[in-house]
Amino acid sequence: MKERIGLILGPLLFIIFYFIPGITGLDDAPRAVLAVTLFVATWWITEAIPIPATSLLPLLLLPLTGGTDEKIASSAYADPIVFMYMGGFIIALAIEKCNLHKRIAMTIISMMGANSNRIILGTMIATAFISMWISNAATALMMLPIALALIQEIQEAQFLKPESTHKFSKALLLTVAYSASIGGLATLIGSVPNAVFAAVAASSLDRKISFAQWMIFAVPVTIILLVILYFMLTKWLFKVDDAEKISSDFAKKALHDLGPMSREEKLTGSVFLLVSLLWIFGGLIPDSIHVSDTVIAILGAVLLFLIPSTKHKGGLLVWDDMSQLPWGILLLFGGGLSLAAAFEDSGLTKWFGGMLSIVKPLPLILIVIVITTGILFLTEVMSNTAVSNMLMPISIGFAAAISKDPFIIMGIVALSSTCAFMLPISTPPNAAVFSSDELEMKDMVKAGFILNIFAIIVISLFAYFWLPIAFGI
Repeated sequence: MKERIGLILGPLLFIIFYFIPGITGLDDAPRAVLAVTLFVATWWITEAIPIPATSLLPLLLLPLTGGTDEKIASSAYADPIVFMYMGGFIIALAIEKCNLHKRIAMTIISMMGANSNRIILGTMIATAFISMWISNAATALMMLPIALALIQEIQEAQFLKPESTHKFSKALLLTVAYSASIGGLATLIGSVPNAVFAAVAASSLDRKISFAQWMIFAVPVTIILLVILYFMLTKWLFKVDDAEKISSDFAKKALHDLGPMSREEKLTGSVFLLVSLLWIFGGLIPDSIHVSDTVIAILGAVLLFLIPSTKHKGGLLVWDDMSQLPWGILLLFGGGLSLAAAFEDSGLTKWFGGMLSIVKPLPLILIVIVITTGILFLTEVMSNTAVSNMLMPISIGFAAAISKDPFIIMGIVALSSTCAFMLPISTPPNAAVFSSDELEMKDMVKAGFILNIFAIIVISLFAYFWLPIAFGI
C-alpha cells in the first residue's frame, strides 16, 4: 500500500508544484528543483521503486525541467566523496572476505569478558569499532550470529538463572543494534549522512571537511553515547544479578577455531591500518603532495588488487568481488548531491532560508534542540539517507536565515539522522536483531526511546558547544 501511494503521490506532487507557479511564487528554475525534490523524496520515503533507481531521477528530471543544466546534475554522481565511500566499501569487502572482522570482534570480546556485563561491553566495543569502517548494516549482520552463539552457549551451560539469561539476551542483542549505529557516527565513511555532510559542504559551501576533523568532532559523541548505552542496558533496564558466573571462553574458542592469522589477514590488516593512519594524520602531509581523503581511500582499494594472494590467482581482491559492492548506495549519494547542487545553482536554498526565518528570534540552543528532536524522531520512520539527502541542502538556507554558520545545522542533520533506536524499521541493525525472535517490540521501543532522549541531549550540546571548536568556526 505504501509503495502504491508513493508511486502516485510522487508524480502528483511534481505536477502540482511545477505547473502551478502561484503556490510558491518561485521562478522557473527553483520551482522545478522543488518539484523534482518532492517527487524524489516521496519515492525515497515510500520506496515506490528501488531507492537506487529513484536516485537516478535527478539526472533525468533536473535538466528536462530547467532546474539546472546537465553538467551540474551529472557531476554530483562523480563527487570525490562518492569515490571515498567506494574506496571504503572496497576495503570493507577485503576485511570481510578474509574474516579479519570476526577476529577483531572475538579478540576484543575475549580480552574484555569475565562476566555478562563485560561480555556486553566487549561486544559493544567490537561492534562500534567495526561500524566505524564498515556499514552499520554489514556490522550488525556480522555481529548478530556471534551474539546469538553467545546467548545459546550461556543458555546451554545454565550459567545464569532463566530470568537473568532472558535479560542478558535482550541486552546483548540491543547492544549489537545500537552500537552499530552509534559507532558509525565516528567517521566520515561510518554513516551515509556523515559523508553527505562533507560532500554538500564541499559542493555548496566550498568548505572541505577532512577525515580527522570529523573524528575530532564525532568520536567524543560516539564514546559518550556508548557509555550511556552500557550503563542504561546493564545497570538499569536489563540488570543481571548473577553476572559474575559467565566467562569469555566462547570468544577464546572461536579464536582458536579461526587459527593463526593467515597471510591474507595480515596483508589486508596492514592496508586497513595504513589507510586509517593516513586518514587520521593526513593533515600533517604537506599540501604540495595533494593527498585527500578520497585519494587515500582509492590508494587502499588499488593496493588490495595489487597485493598477490596465496589462496587464489590475482590479488587479495579480484574483480568478481566487486559484485558485492553496494553500488546502490553510491547512486543514492549521487542523487542526493545532485539535488543539493541544484538547490544552490537555482537559488532554492535562499527561498527556504526566507521561509524558515520566523524562528530567528529564538535562542540558538532552543533551535538546536528542536531540530535535533525533530530529525531524530523523523528518522524512526524514514531512511537516514533520505532524511539527510533532503534536509542537508535546506539546512544551508535555514542557517543563513538565522544568521548562523551552516555547519551547526548540517552537523545536527548528520548525527541525528543516524540515531534511530526505537523501531525495527528505523535502521538495518534494529531490523537484524529484531529478526532473532529474542526481543519483543516493547523492549526495543522502551530502550530506544530512552536512548533517543539521551542522544538528543548529547547531540544538541555537542552541536552547540563543541562543533564550532572542532571545525574552527
